[in-house]
Amino acid sequence: MKPKNNNGGSRTHRVFIVDDHPLVREGLGNLINQQTDMNLAGEAEDSATAISGIQAIQPDVVLVDISLKNESGLELVKTLKNQFPELAVIVISMHDEALYAERALHAGARGYVMKRETTKNVLTAIRRVLEGDVYVSDRVVNSMAKRMSSRKTAAAEPVERLSDRELEIFRLLGQGRTPSQIAEDLRLSLKTVQAYCARAKEKFGVTSLTELLRAAIRWEDAMHVK
Repeated sequence: MKPKNNNGGSRTHRVFIVDDHPLVREGLGNLINQQTDMNLAGEAEDSATAISGIQAIQPDVVLVDISLKNESGLELVKTLKNQFPELAVIVISMHDEALYAERALHAGARGYVMKRETTKNVLTAIRRVLEGDVYVSDRVVNSMAKRMSSRKTAAAEPVERLSDRELEIFRLLGQGRTPSQIAEDLRLSLKTVQAYCARAKEKFGVTSLTELLRAAIRWEDAMHVK
């Protein structure tokens, strides 16, 4: 059952935040609590805490950082979609990269918001998805449209051909994580991570992990320049 205000009036929507940066959680929490139609119901910095908290609190909407520390926000979105199919999930990201927006929506998110966007856009996204709609900013929509147009005239970039898990490992390689560290971070066997790396090397047309690492670092650096 959905919660109501203490005075018995119109209901407030319960929002849960998953982000590994305390300042981001605090900022978003303060913003949400200033609204009359929503409140911060809970927060978490990792997937395990988020899932248990969401199970206990049963919020109306969850904001998920796509780049959790040593974890995949995309994988968390998939898990939430599977375990809580009625839950509205909005991905928040430091990137306006359409590549992530497309994957987030495909994973089950109902919205994609960049952290650089105005607070008004964040609140609009929350209210939009609570109404049953999908929210993606105009900037990201335009970027997605350009990608779709370019696909018709050129072959897909290697990074676009990576699966979600391959992309996550590629991202962590670009952040300086070793395959052993990635295996520990993602709770996978080293052999499994090496298999994903092998597939990524094939898609990038390289033969060594060093070459794949260089490509990952270049891509990660480019993502942060945007």
